[in-house]
Amino acid sequence: MTILLPDLIKQHALGRPDADALCFKTQTLSYADLWQQITAFQQGMLAADLKRHDRVAIYLPKQIETVTAMFGTSAAGGVFVPVNPGLKARQVSYIMQNCNVRILITSADRLKVMQEFLHECDDLRRIVIVGKMPEDIDTHGVDVESWDDFVISEPDHQRAAHPVIDADMTAILYTSGSTGMPKGVVLSHRNMVAGAQSVATYLNNCPEDVILSVLPLSFDAGLSQLTTAFYAGAKVVLMNYLLPRDVIRAVAKNKVTGLTLVPPLWVQLAELEWQEEAVSSLRYIATTGGRMPIPVTEKLSSVLSHSDIYLMYGLTEAFRSTYLPPEEVKRRPDSIGRAIPNAEILVVREDGTLCGPGEPGELVHRGALVSLGYWNDMERTKERFRPAPGQVSGLPNPELAVWSGDTVKMDDEGYLYFVGRRDEMIKTSGFRVSPTELEEIIYASGLVGEVAAIGVEDMQLGQAIYIVVTAKDGHDFEEETLIAFCRQEMPTYMVPKRVILWDALPRNPNGKVDRKKIAADITITNDA
Repeated sequence: MTILLPDLIKQHALGRPDADALCFKTQTLSYADLWQQITAFQQGMLAADLKRHDRVAIYLPKQIETVTAMFGTSAAGGVFVPVNPGLKARQVSYIMQNCNVRILITSADRLKVMQEFLHECDDLRRIVIVGKMPEDIDTHGVDVESWDDFVISEPDHQRAAHPVIDADMTAILYTSGSTGMPKGVVLSHRNMVAGAQSVATYLNNCPEDVILSVLPLSFDAGLSQLTTAFYAGAKVVLMNYLLPRDVIRAVAKNKVTGLTLVPPLWVQLAELEWQEEAVSSLRYIATTGGRMPIPVTEKLSSVLSHSDIYLMYGLTEAFRSTYLPPEEVKRRPDSIGRAIPNAEILVVREDGTLCGPGEPGELVHRGALVSLGYWNDMERTKERFRPAPGQVSGLPNPELAVWSGDTVKMDDEGYLYFVGRRDEMIKTSGFRVSPTELEEIIYASGLVGEVAAIGVEDMQLGQAIYIVVTAKDGHDFEEETLIAFCRQEMPTYMVPKRVILWDALPRNPNGKVDRKKIAADITITNDA
């Protein structure tokens, strides 16, 4: 019975020990091999006096040791904190201070750039180095040990792990900080196992699947790919990609059957030529972390005609929330689908009552995937985690749901449509305009590569609509043609005041287009 997160791997190590579990570059581990490495790391943690619920930061790119450290920490009764390898030292230091990290797993090169901030991490007691040991680094008295010395492959005696139940926390995922500093979302074993089961169910994952892990493991969707694959007994191929073409090559080389990415990467991949080996192996593709432009979905449907397409929507606070099944993609390509298995999604008015069909309201998620809140942040936890609407009167302890802050609407058949984030809506000429809707229309023109819509303060309009675009590969950008298209397809109040051409759009650490940075850069330019 799968109750705790490490059980996802342990069950297959016992039942299918020789099946491939994890691949990185030229190294492939069976489920038995992977479980042995996890157990060795667990014993190292216990020997290092890891206490129950101690936090362990893992600041590495995707590699075998990254996965081993996450599941080994969980198996020991600790809490793993995967840190995006793209973050800078100051951001990593903030995370480590915020959740009182006791042990840091990293590499020598990353430790070198972090050393000036280590003195700020008061709770840090040990650093474990993967690969070559560092030289001439001041760790401010913190013990440093190599990975090989830390893990205990053949213990003199088996140290007992701390007692754990499925309600215990096992991971903290830090959001990319859409509102100020990053928030640490606390996940329990129950959250993660329920999420793996739910996603594996609707993706029909099975032991024969080969999943390419491209998204960061610090990103909820990236971690979900890992847990979902292990739940199903599938094989995971870890990849730290540099260029979109590398993804296609990896799909072909490894005969990948499942690929989940964020929309900006799909936008680039849709324009590339796919090798026949890649096209033939892919059973499904999926997108999460933003709305997929309809023209991109249509292009992928043509290029990958034998692959099922799943459009997904999720919150870090609840892993996955909705999915649109492949058979509905052509009928309603602008929908984010319906609730995933074992979740209920509600559309709620400001007064807490349920919206009617077609009426915009806030998306509220209830069920087993709802996390435990934000680490050490009661105020923001109370804002986002509130009693679920429509509870039975007399229930003494109300069930908490995640109030997403996203505006959606539901049609007569129960399918949901994303309108926008409440804090990103553009308020212009007395109207509320969704940047997502603007971007969809402009993508449909076929005149741009990528697009981001933002609101910029304006004395007359309240906010003026600015559109930042990149040129489509192999095409010159013509602003006049795009503006003419907008005037034809949009009401007057939605037509952009300015169109700005950039070489590339900035992204946050999870690969999403960073609207807040774009807005900040444009504001600075306007003020200059």
